[in-house]
This record gives sequence, C-alpha cells and structure tokens, in this order.
Amino acid sequence: MFHQSGGCCDGSAPMCYPAGEFRIGERDVHLGDLGIDGIEPVPVWMSGSQFEYWKHTHLTIDVVPGRGSGFSLEAPEGVRFLIRSRLLTEAELAAFGLP
Repeated sequence: MFHQSGGCCDGSAPMCYPAGEFRIGERDVHLGDLGIDGIEPVPVWMSGSQFEYWKHTHLTIDVVPGRGSGFSLEAPEGVRFLIRSRLLTEAELAAFGLP
C-alpha cells in the first residue's frame, strides 16, 4: 500500500508498505488503487489533513533514482517515490463535485 502524509522528513514522501504493516487512521482518505499488471491492486491513502490541501490536484506517484525513505519498501533499491501534481481542470473539478 502507499500512504502520503503531511508530516516532515520521511513522512512528506509517499511511502510504500507491505499490506497490513501500516495502520490507517480514521481520518485517512482512500484515493483509489493502483493497477499494476500481474499484481494485486495497490491501495493509495492520504492523511485527511493533507487531502484538504491536495483535493484540487491530480496526483501521480512516480519512481526516480535516488535515496528512498527510511521506512518505505524502496529504501534499499536505489530509487525513491515522489508525488507529481497538477491542478485539476474545471471539468475534472465538476466531475468530483468540487468548487
């Protein structure tokens, strides 16, 4: 699973955990599931407070060369996850019922 929090340090990067190894909070928001060929869908969660800031954006989880977060699965692989974002279009905002 992926979790994006609004914390500092490692918590500001999207973190990837084995299923069941991260406790979801009651305010966390399930953004959807990543579909990867040959792998079970990977749920993506975000802290509720972070979602309030980012709910008007289209988010992409990307993997790039670099040092991964200390608690995330990519840490020993020589890569890291990051979030790329853009503002939603007016049509996308309307589809999600956002002003």
